[in-house]
Amino acid sequence: MATRKNSTDDLLAPVTLAVGQEDLLLDRAVQQVVAAARAADADTDVRDLSSEQLQPGTLAELTSPSLFAERKVLVVRNAQDLSADTIKDVKAYVDAPVEDISLVLLHAGGAKGKGLLDAARKAGAREVACPKTTKPAERLTFVRGEFRALGRSATPEACQALVDAIGSDLRELASAVSQLVADVEGTIDEAVVGRYYTGRAEASSFNVADRAVEGRAAEALEALRWSLSTGVAPVLITSALAQGVRAIGKLSSARGGRPADLARELGMPPWKIDRVRQQMRGWTPDGVAMALRAIAEADAGVKGGGDDPEYALERAVVTVARAARLRR
Repeated sequence: MATRKNSTDDLLAPVTLAVGQEDLLLDRAVQQVVAAARAADADTDVRDLSSEQLQPGTLAELTSPSLFAERKVLVVRNAQDLSADTIKDVKAYVDAPVEDISLVLLHAGGAKGKGLLDAARKAGAREVACPKTTKPAERLTFVRGEFRALGRSATPEACQALVDAIGSDLRELASAVSQLVADVEGTIDEAVVGRYYTGRAEASSFNVADRAVEGRAAEALEALRWSLSTGVAPVLITSALAQGVRAIGKLSSARGGRPADLARELGMPPWKIDRVRQQMRGWTPDGVAMALRAIAEADAGVKGGGDDPEYALERAVVTVARAARLRR
């Protein structure tokens, strides 16, 4: 029996616990274990099971001794949905796992099935965090990590431009990074990202927001219409507008100083401090307040409070652009 505690670096640990709801990260956790097992034994048998397929007694059958002594990887998806009797089987197994078998439990986290999580952790399971990326800063960190993992460098502006262009889908972001790394030599900068993803960038909610907070109403409306025609969710546009205006309000009320000092104070990257400084030239406190009210009204409109979400967005964009010019 393999009873040792599992190192987080040991891909062949008897039990790996992948916790979270980000599909790409969950799949990668599985792929890493499978790759390590097949590197150790090319004939590794991989069984990928749903929670419905793992019934009481199934785990015992799959982990029973084999005449061929082959290595196995058993993947159990949505482990939080296992039946109570099957959870008992799994809890018993993680306390005394079988040599040359890697059990990978994919669990969404949360309260459901928490007993299984606790048991696996207590038994020393190797754990991989696979949290859903809900914030732009998390997606930016992901993109930077992808470039680093591939041994390439990209400027902060390039990473941000890629996030703005692609959006929240990690699979698409990872694919975009891979394409840039394969096609482009040297450091990847914002201009390169723009050449590859111009259409996506123009459809970005953040491009709408940037043009609006710069007071460029006509360009902002054009970007808005293109975004909506390509399927960008209206709620993402109001969110981007709100982020842009709030950044201007935060920076305008902050103490003066170097970008690095302001970045720490306001929780922004230094390069964004420079961008917001350029955008805030025509803004006043009254303009910030006026813009935020308009965005709040548009947000209510696109979430069911109005009859015409597109009109609500257009009105908000025009108001934000007008607010950006109160000082001019």
